Amino acid sequence: MNRAPLDERSLALRRTALASLVATGGGHVGGSFSVMEIMRALYDTVAVHDPQDPDAPGRDRVILSKGHACLAQYTLLAEHGYLDPAELATIGKRGSRLGGHPERALVPGIECSTGALGHGLSVGLGIALELRRQGSGGRVFVVLGDGELGEGSVWEAAMSASHHKLAHLHALVDCNTLQSAGPTAQILDPGSPAARFAAFGWNTAEVDGHDPQAIAAALQAPRPAPQRPLAVICHTVKGRGLDLAENVPTWHYRIGFTETELESLWRSLDADTDTRRQGADT
Repeated sequence: MNRAPLDERSLALRRTALASLVATGGGHVGGSFSVMEIMRALYDTVAVHDPQDPDAPGRDRVILSKGHACLAQYTLLAEHGYLDPAELATIGKRGSRLGGHPERALVPGIECSTGALGHGLSVGLGIALELRRQGSGGRVFVVLGDGELGEGSVWEAAMSASHHKLAHLHALVDCNTLQSAGPTAQILDPGSPAARFAAFGWNTAEVDGHDPQAIAAALQAPRPAPQRPLAVICHTVKGRGLDLAENVPTWHYRIGFTETELESLWRSLDADTDTRRQGADT
C-alpha cells in the first residue's frame, strides 16, 4: 500500500479525534484511525446527506458495522454539523448521548445502532430492499472490518444481496489486518476479501484505504456488472497517523495515556504534516 503522507484534512480530523480521546481518557484508537478516510470519502464526497434534515427520505444511508470505530464517524458528523464539536469530549461519559458504540435513537446521522459485529451488512441489506420497494434512489453504504468477515451472517447477507441484485448496496471493508487479539490472518484468515465477495456475485475493487479520492472514485466508477452490489476493499493501517499505535494490536483499545505517550501521539501528527510539506517543496 502507498504510504503517502496524510493530507491536511486527514491530519485535522485525526487531531480532533485525538483531542476527544485525551478528554475522555481513551477509547478505540486503532480502528477509528484506520477507518478515517473511508468515513471522510463517504461524508465529504459520495453520500447524499443533509445535517439540517438527517432523516430526509432521499438520503443515502451510512452504516458503521464496526461500531467500535464510532469516534471516526462522530468526528465526521461533527465536521458536517450533525453534532456540536464540543460533544466529542463527552464520548462514553455518564449522561452523554455519544456512547462507545453508536445509537440511532440518540445521535442524528446514525442509521443503525451497532456494536455486535457481523450485523451491519444484514441491516444494510434490509434497508436496501425497502428502499427499492419504495422506489427510492437512496443508496446504502456499510463499513465493515476485515476481522468482522469471520461472522457467518456477513456472507449470508452477501449471498442474498447478489441474488436480489441490490446494486445500490455497497460494502467498504476496512482491511487493516489486525484484530484486538492479534493478526486477522492468524485468528481466522479471510484470504482475499475481494475474491470472496466476487465469489458471492459482487463487483469488487481494491484501493488504498487512506486515499479518500481513490475510495470515492471506486464507489462512483462504472461497474462490470451494473446490477450487482459493490464491495470496496480498503487496505489500511491500524492506528494510521499515530506512530505508537500503527500496526500494534494493544492500541486497539486504550484507557489512559502517559505524558510521554501523549507527546508522541501529538508529535506524530505534526511530523506527518512536516513530511507532507517537505514533499511539496521538492
